[in-house]
Amino acid sequence: MEINADFSKTALVHGADLDWQPSPMAGVERRMLDRIGKEKARATSIVRYAPGSHFSAHTHGGGEEFLVLDGVFQDEHGDYPAGSYVRNPPGSSHTPESEPGCVILVKLWQFDPADSTFVRLKEQDLEPMPVEAHPGVAIQPLFQNDYETVRFETWQPGIGVELDAPGGLEIFVVDGTLLHEGKRLRRWSWLRLPVESHLSALAGAAGCKLWVKTGHLAHQHLLAAPSA
Repeated sequence: MEINADFSKTALVHGADLDWQPSPMAGVERRMLDRIGKEKARATSIVRYAPGSHFSAHTHGGGEEFLVLDGVFQDEHGDYPAGSYVRNPPGSSHTPESEPGCVILVKLWQFDPADSTFVRLKEQDLEPMPVEAHPGVAIQPLFQNDYETVRFETWQPGIGVELDAPGGLEIFVVDGTLLHEGKRLRRWSWLRLPVESHLSALAGAAGCKLWVKTGHLAHQHLLAAPSA
């Protein structure tokens, strides 16, 4: 299966408009944003756990990165409420579940195989920091290594943001709206810009809260490839 598999092109998906697709586990559904592969795939998805649902214990051969959008995600390592950001590196394992139900944005098989860093952050513990080069923007850093940077960004209403993306860029709208090249992104919209792109965007009337990843698309050769 291939969905938005050409990383040399811009991809825009309004995640809230997609139908929920069943996963192999009852009570767990997904909306696919990009994907290369079958059940074991390089993938970016919105995943919904019904209350009381769970997923089988599994090992992350290519790593797992997720952001909790709603509810509470749970595993044997802890409870993660909305706003939590987690990185489980290659070779890690867990048994996910959600007693109250939850929705997460999850990326699979997109780690450097040598990345062994665990990250478990909760938004309420992160102090917003103003960005001097972009008045009206505040960031909350989530992760950084030699080839990618991940952060929350909060844009005040009506501000314009210009940003070069030499290593590519992904934006997921957690809340609010913005305009990019005449296209309106809203809650759960996902935008991927290729290497050597430029973001020219305008925050909506209520501003916006974004999950942003930069740099990684210039390093596709570092990613582990899922086996069939």
